[in-house]
Amino acid sequence: MFLKLFFLFTVVPITELYLLIKIGNWLGAFNTVGIIFITATVGAYLARNQGFQAISRIQNSLRNGLPPGDELLSGLLVLIGGFSLLTPGFLTDFLGFSMLLPFTRAGYVHFLKKWIRQKLDSGTWRVIEP
Repeated sequence: MFLKLFFLFTVVPITELYLLIKIGNWLGAFNTVGIIFITATVGAYLARNQGFQAISRIQNSLRNGLPPGDELLSGLLVLIGGFSLLTPGFLTDFLGFSMLLPFTRAGYVHFLKKWIRQKLDSGTWRVIEP
């Protein structure tokens, strides 16, 4: 767990800073800041739009008496994607946009379901009913 947190809080920001400097040198500071502003604006719009759609799909599943598993994972990915777009940088922007676009988010949902199933099957995670 320590290595994962170390990676998240040190390697990712250092990589983002490196990319910002390199791209800033290549495109210029003004253009780089403009790109970051545009991606943040478009990302906020997409996160809002996709978030409302995820909530609507969750409500429809519940209304029809179906468990909203895929919809909840999709909503979680929209939330994570929106947060990653708040972080200035190109790597996190790419990751955030990939989580906000429905056709790539479906791949993430498939991966998460498989990962969760492995955790449950191996006994790493257990479900305790109330």
